Amino acid sequence: MQSKMQPRIWIRAILLAALIAVLGIPPGAFLAFAQQEGPEKPPPAQQSPPPAAPQNGPTQQKPPAAPPPQATITAESNLVNIDATVTDQDGNVLTNLKKENFRVLDDGHAQQITNFAPTEAPISIVILMEFSAKSYGFWQGAFGYKAKEWAYDFLSHLNDKDWVAFKTFDLKTTLQVDFTRNKNEVAQSVASLFFPSFSEANLFDALIETLDQMRDVQGRKAILVLATGFDTFSKHTLDQTYKRLKETDVPIFCVGMGEEIDLYSTGNDIGYLQAKNQLTQFGAMTGGYAWFPRFQGEAPSIFNSIAAILRSQYTIGFTPSTPPDGKYHKLKVEVVDEQGDPLLLPDKKGHKKKLTIFARQGYSSPKPTPAD
Repeated sequence: MQSKMQPRIWIRAILLAALIAVLGIPPGAFLAFAQQEGPEKPPPAQQSPPPAAPQNGPTQQKPPAAPPPQATITAESNLVNIDATVTDQDGNVLTNLKKENFRVLDDGHAQQITNFAPTEAPISIVILMEFSAKSYGFWQGAFGYKAKEWAYDFLSHLNDKDWVAFKTFDLKTTLQVDFTRNKNEVAQSVASLFFPSFSEANLFDALIETLDQMRDVQGRKAILVLATGFDTFSKHTLDQTYKRLKETDVPIFCVGMGEEIDLYSTGNDIGYLQAKNQLTQFGAMTGGYAWFPRFQGEAPSIFNSIAAILRSQYTIGFTPSTPPDGKYHKLKVEVVDEQGDPLLLPDKKGHKKKLTIFARQGYSSPKPTPAD
């Protein structure tokens, strides 16, 4: 590479030396130009900085320390932020709600909402995909093929301002593509996957690791899990995973890949039912959701729903009425009318129905500050 670049640099030097002599160009301009290599990059001010990147690849460089996410609880103000999405019974997202339409309960006690705004920031999402050679009866290899198709399909539901990272997991978690706005780069990475190296599927480890790496990601963020829901060899237990989910402000959306096990099994597969329940809980605890499609044609509708949920969130902030106690607090978000009663909207048949709210189920309060 250096041998090819040298002639170009000498040509620039000769041309610019002549310009200096004839036109009086300052020497500093000559040095700045002569040191340029490759295409010009756009100035940083024209593009918002990327979110903090996962750091588990040997070639990854540690980025500058980023400020804490807006959705975390800070010890100074004890502010709790909730990203909530509201839909009717038909799955249509409601985007015209006001602050007065929301009520937040902290361990059953109503809180005063101090911050309220529709969220408009770009999405930062990690596609966390199971790519394992684990054999589930005669389905060995089928899940990996399906996951690749679905990961590829999801990219079309992101816009140019969204950030996406791509990770796979089997025995270990591998960062395939760091956060980028270049969807083609992710698509090429998905297409380059052939056959997994290990037969394990360590879902719990992969999920906890990804949540830890997303602590400093700002704005709207989420994880899309494409997996069967089985965990075979993780160092972390399911209880440890649930505990970590109680602390996060990252919604998790799961698309289960194992419905063939249930569809074609000869009897009740307890193992798969447990795996399915785990994915359901991952979504419910974090304000996300879990889908279990049986046919490839269901995927576009699911991915469209995920994008719609993330793009139609309301950010609700409150300062707890109780002092920090270091405990886990259950949250409940309600949508009410002007009289404070549950807001009801008519369905297709004209029957008034309650609304569906996607929001995390709780938060961990900071530990109390020791008295001086």
